[in-house]
Amino acid sequence: MLLVPSFPAHGEDGADIRGVIGAQIEAFTVDDFAEAFGFASPMIRHMFQTPENFANMVRQGYPMIWRPGEVRYLGLREEGGRMLQRMGFVDGEGRLHLFDYDMVRSSNGWRINGVHPVAAPEVGA
Repeated sequence: MLLVPSFPAHGEDGADIRGVIGAQIEAFTVDDFAEAFGFASPMIRHMFQTPENFANMVRQGYPMIWRPGEVRYLGLREEGGRMLQRMGFVDGEGRLHLFDYDMVRSSNGWRINGVHPVAAPEVGA
């Protein structure tokens, strides 16, 4: 897996957020779903209850995140009091998938509160 950092500096919070996302992606690549589940927010942990339930959701709904060919950090922004990290995942067939990672600060640091698909910009000639 290739990690491609391409992000503007966003201070310590940006580094911490990228670290949490990167650690979860690394856990996915070795099927350590207990570790990956630990990076989820309390809301997500409550929703899925167990690492096994979380694993099933990730494998079925987000295979390009579970087994990325390439990962790109595309930009961090604050929107409505939330921090959103735009991510790009290139799947095994070379297709780019964009997601916004919704990040929340908890007593254990930054946690992932949801992953939302983003429509790719249309390319025209």
